[in-house]
Amino acid sequence: MTPASGSAQVRTLETLIRLRRGLHTPGTPSTPGRLTVPEGMIAPLGCDAVATPACFGPEVLPRLPRVGCVYADDAHWWWLVPSDSDYALEWPAPARYAIGAVVPDAPRLIHRPDGELPYTPPIPLYLTLCRLTGTAPSWSQVVSA
Repeated sequence: MTPASGSAQVRTLETLIRLRRGLHTPGTPSTPGRLTVPEGMIAPLGCDAVATPACFGPEVLPRLPRVGCVYADDAHWWWLVPSDSDYALEWPAPARYAIGAVVPDAPRLIHRPDGELPYTPPIPLYLTLCRLTGTAPSWSQVVSA
């Protein structure tokens, strides 16, 4: 296939996922809000969030090699991760993945890391949550035909 302009445009699955996610817009004041990155920090990879029940928070913190920004309300702790950290992963219940870091309420910032990046590394967070919930990581599960 040779386009008339001489340049080819390839759409990969990753491109399509990013386009679909781009359709989501931040909530209005009466609907869910977006977690914000603290002043002085940058988020070059975009931000999503992983919610865990609040009772898991103190168990998760010491198991991570690095902890990014963490927000909390009475029911959940929200961990900022780079955008698309759910790509090819099924986060174990009761964790929930929030595209664009859009959350139902306005949780407060309870942990801010040193440096400029707000991210908790997603793979250590994922593995820690799998271990706490007794869930096998998705890549180790048997796939039947």
